[in-house]
Amino acid sequence: MTHGLILYVPGSLLVLALLIKAPTLRRDWDQPLMRAVCALLLVGCLVMFLAAPPTIAAVNRLTGVVNFAAPLVFCVITAFSGCCLVLVLQWGGGPPAVVRRATRLTVAVYGGVAVLIVTLFMIGDAPVERLRDLDTYYANTPWIREMIVCYLLAHSVGISALTLLSGRWLLRTDRELRPLRTGLGLIMLGGLLDLGYLVAKWTALGARWSGRDWDRLSTDVAPPFASAAALMVATGFIVPLVGGSATWREFSQYRRLHPLWKALRGFAASRVRTVPLAWWSPVGIRLIHRESVIDDGILALACWFDPAVRHAAYETARGQGMDEERACVVADAAVLAVACRRKAAAAHGPPPPPAEREPYRLGGQPLTSLAREFRSSPIVAAARRRPVTPPHEP
Repeated sequence: MTHGLILYVPGSLLVLALLIKAPTLRRDWDQPLMRAVCALLLVGCLVMFLAAPPTIAAVNRLTGVVNFAAPLVFCVITAFSGCCLVLVLQWGGGPPAVVRRATRLTVAVYGGVAVLIVTLFMIGDAPVERLRDLDTYYANTPWIREMIVCYLLAHSVGISALTLLSGRWLLRTDRELRPLRTGLGLIMLGGLLDLGYLVAKWTALGARWSGRDWDRLSTDVAPPFASAAALMVATGFIVPLVGGSATWREFSQYRRLHPLWKALRGFAASRVRTVPLAWWSPVGIRLIHRESVIDDGILALACWFDPAVRHAAYETARGQGMDEERACVVADAAVLAVACRRKAAAAHGPPPPPAEREPYRLGGQPLTSLAREFRSSPIVAAARRRPVTPPHEP
């Protein structure tokens, strides 16, 4: 059962990826690229579930044909390899007519390989059931040997193309598109792991052909590579969908605001009673709530803001080569950090006396940028460490 779980778990993740893709597929069914991605995930699911030893035993028992599962699994792996090449063609783009012809040719070639695999199995002789080591056990058996070579060659071509193209796209993709870059990186890593699976299989077969017994490479080393490859590929297709969604963006913004919310929530509570959130509240509501708490905290600290702190932090930031926009964010974060210290040091005492000039107001910087500098800027940290003095004092 352990050998089955190695493949059932990544197969289940591929099913999850397919389910996540399903609404997009239904909406964009007319797009060949979307169909190619979903076909790849569907065939990948079949590979993982059909290649597990418990499933192989069940298929052989139900059909009554010894090793019937072998050509079935090899044909599905061949179909997966063909899907990899079709996806590469769709990703590569070009004139639609050319892409369609290349896609049809790929389907025809890999379909022919699948027919050849079935034919070789039928004319070959594999009387002993092998659940995990059929590749090496029959490595020198006429026709069965050729069947094994056919599926390995087809899979080597398909997964190599997918890995190379994923790497090329990763290098060309804008660094700001983090979910897409992460997904491409995971797909490329999955392809490299799958190539590790193929190296183990080819090496074990080569050892058999030269009279050596390196079967453990095929039975013990290759399956974990295949399992890890499926996990990486499935995750690679899921990440851009989840990471690019509105919910994920809201969650990321909610998480980045945590340092600012943590510092200001006590001051906001003293100013206004916030509405409590239930555990089931959606992330969008939580984000609005967190932003409200931060805004209330900033308002509560307004009388503690000191333009002298802002000026010193701004000049330091500009002196370090920061652009105008970031220097303003750093300066506002420093003002806010010092105001928090001064307010806390006052310990619920009266606010400072009004200044003769208009007190400094924050410049309306994005809260996420403000939170980032508030948490990590060395300039803000230095301002926070200075001795507490009343605002507006020279």
